[in-house]
Amino acid sequence: MSSPYEAAVQRLIDSFGRLPGIGPKSAQRIAFHILKTSSKDVSELIDAIDFAKSNVHFCEICFNLAQESQCAICSSNSRDRSIICVVEEPKDMVAIERTSEFKGLYHVLQGTISPIDGIGPDQLRISELLKRVTQSQDLTQDLDLTSQVVEVIVATNPTVEGDATGMYIARLLEPFGVKVTKLASGLPVGGDLEYADEITLARALEGRLVYA
Repeated sequence: MSSPYEAAVQRLIDSFGRLPGIGPKSAQRIAFHILKTSSKDVSELIDAIDFAKSNVHFCEICFNLAQESQCAICSSNSRDRSIICVVEEPKDMVAIERTSEFKGLYHVLQGTISPIDGIGPDQLRISELLKRVTQSQDLTQDLDLTSQVVEVIVATNPTVEGDATGMYIARLLEPFGVKVTKLASGLPVGGDLEYADEITLARALEGRLVYA
């Protein structure tokens, strides 16, 4: 069936439709909005996308989004470096920061283990997490004990994939003697951290459980 729109319009709709969470109707609304927007505003949007694409990369330590080699959290001297909170995506880290309850560091996995999607442990930042933990132990045996990682909070989403990823990480960290905890109940099963309200997420952090 041929498109009722001009080729240029349909191309724009198709481009927005490839974005995550954007269905056909949403893609159509966004495309029409762009076409009605002034050229100045469209140019600013294009410049913002181009600038972000050129200047934003992954933090060399936690793999959060950053403009420098390290993100603002990893480079901060005020964070508790003995605790690492593991999340799936940068947006989950932002959700936890909104609670103002967590003062440690983060580690962004950039996804979860999902065999059905062809995503295994090697496609995630799990090996880098293990490296952070082991290096902190090696470096602090005779030096600065305050920087040794003593707890890893697994804050993956309460989904089948998130739970499986958390259990996998807990098993890998077990030989290192690091305390591995998970968020307490209260978060809806199958939900995403980014949609949880601050109070629920803060209580889940406070009542975190040790992985069995």
